[in-house]
Amino acid sequence: MNDIGERPIADVREVNFDGLVGPTHNYSGLALGNLASMTHQGLVANPKEAALQGLGKMKALMDAGYAQGVLPPQQRPDLGALRRLGFQGSDAQVLARAAGEAPQLLRAVCSASSMWTANAATVTPSADAPDGRVHFTPANLQSSFHRYLEPDTTGRVLASIFRDARHFAHHPALPGTPAFSDEGAANHTRLAAEYGEAGVHLFVYGRAAFGWGEEEGVAPRRYPARQTLEASQAIARQHGLSESQVVFAQQHPEAIDAGVFHNDVIAVGNGPVLLYHERAFLDEQGTLEALRAKMPTPLIPVRVLEEAVSLEDAVASYLFNSQLLANPDGTMTLVVPGECQERESVWRTIQDLLLAGHNPISEVVVKDVKQSMRNGGGPACLRLRVVLSAAERAALAGRVLLDDGLHGDLTAWVERHYRDRLAPEDLADPQLAAETLTALDELTRLLSLGAVYPFQRG
Repeated sequence: MNDIGERPIADVREVNFDGLVGPTHNYSGLALGNLASMTHQGLVANPKEAALQGLGKMKALMDAGYAQGVLPPQQRPDLGALRRLGFQGSDAQVLARAAGEAPQLLRAVCSASSMWTANAATVTPSADAPDGRVHFTPANLQSSFHRYLEPDTTGRVLASIFRDARHFAHHPALPGTPAFSDEGAANHTRLAAEYGEAGVHLFVYGRAAFGWGEEEGVAPRRYPARQTLEASQAIARQHGLSESQVVFAQQHPEAIDAGVFHNDVIAVGNGPVLLYHERAFLDEQGTLEALRAKMPTPLIPVRVLEEAVSLEDAVASYLFNSQLLANPDGTMTLVVPGECQERESVWRTIQDLLLAGHNPISEVVVKDVKQSMRNGGGPACLRLRVVLSAAERAALAGRVLLDDGLHGDLTAWVERHYRDRLAPEDLADPQLAAETLTALDELTRLLSLGAVYPFQRG
């Protein structure tokens, strides 16, 4: 069950672009509503181990024949953000003053959260877009300060890799206001018979910003709902999606209050399969009926009952934050974090409902991404799915599609530049900032990306 079989190459493929874990990977507990992040606040992190765990997952999928890409981390610490907030002087002085006066801001500008590229953007494949191009919108991530710092660099990275205007279209991030709060592909799932065929886009939101009351049972009461309906609708408009191609569904507020801060913590889909917890959507039956009415192929729902896996166990194990990968023979492989084995109810459900059930999921692969999991990100958080034809893959710029050579170079790069130990108090070390800039400058040359970081652009 821990081995992945060989997969042949198809013309239109889903490429998983995983985020490289950055050199400042730490446990600052910045994400309200993300229980894993909050629980592990203050622990000592191991950036090198985290980056190597991520590369290990990428390599395993690549070796199995799945198309695998990489995206670089953000420039951290973001000293420019601290200077905009009034901290002046040399880099060392800015860091020291922030550590003394506003340590919460220092932790935020050092966050390595860009590793979770499911939040990087929302992507529409060319098969669904009226102009026949792949469309990208970087997420504004305005619901949290440490992630609000990401979209500008994310946009430059995506524009650098997907730069051929004949094949790719880029849209600006939505306005960074609560009304258009956008968390990217973590709240978006495309369902289709085959990657190259037309699909239906399921956008899941936590709240509506305009004309929406706080009626009993409608809004979460403990943690904030991050994605808005208005943001999802705007992205669909940007990408030219018609009403017949989209379904908008509200996330269950009780799930949000249980720690389901994004839909990908409670549901995952691929091809015609939707694996979900029964408390994923406020109107479960309405959501399924809308999908069935618009999908050109029969929907295959795989429903997990709460009596089998509680919301608490779903959040603790990240069962639904797994990668669901399609195989050429019509079966699917589920890549789950090791924490799924640690919860009896979850592991039993995987055996009984998934592997022995009447659905295409026939294989489960367990991967150790514990360094990421402690901050609240499982296998699905670590990847941005981009469906690309052979011509579109050939049009990619940079060296970002993983092969043995690139994996070896990235592993050596991590070994050279990353620390084994990083505690919250280490974030004020000016040497860490210098080490990070050196590492990122080398990385952009290794990946042939050009000047995507602020320090490279003057």
